[in-house]
Amino acid sequence: FLTTKLAAELKSYDEAAAAIDGSLQKLGVDRIDLMLIHSPQPWRRFGDSDRFFEGNREAWRALEDAYQAGKLRAIGVSNFQTVDLDNLLSACQVRPMVNQVLAHISNTPAELIRYTQAQGILVEAYSPIAHGQLLKNEQVSDMARRYGVSIPQLSIRYDLQLGLFPLPKTANPAHMKNNADVDFVISD
Repeated sequence: FLTTKLAAELKSYDEAAAAIDGSLQKLGVDRIDLMLIHSPQPWRRFGDSDRFFEGNREAWRALEDAYQAGKLRAIGVSNFQTVDLDNLLSACQVRPMVNQVLAHISNTPAELIRYTQAQGILVEAYSPIAHGQLLKNEQVSDMARRYGVSIPQLSIRYDLQLGLFPLPKTANPAHMKNNADVDFVISD
């Protein structure tokens, strides 16, 4: 499954369309499985009051056109808040299929998750282990021990029980196997 992102700085139709075609060419494929707008705001402006509504609608329109042309199998967003989703939903022809957000045991944006799910949009949880910080958390470590699982397994299971699609990062085959072994239920 091949996922890539439009750079957060691309806020025009033409820039986004060129980036989509550029990604296809660089990757040497005819179709990308999922493409996301990386952020509603350019990184240098992240946290500003300007939500770049018009620019996001333009970039989204380029994703819609590429989706309808068969270049993209699915389209979505990353780091979008409720107000950013509303902006797209008010003008889109194709609804976002995914909102990739930072969601883990110590950062659960419950209102955003509920809203996104209510819109029929899959919430993909990136960094379910909090960029490794949960590995140092004693409470999480104690809970993992009680369940007889690793901290990454507990963290992934937590997101799954919220109805999220966790996206852990590893290049280690043993960690990949361990991360997939989450057939238990957190009950406390």
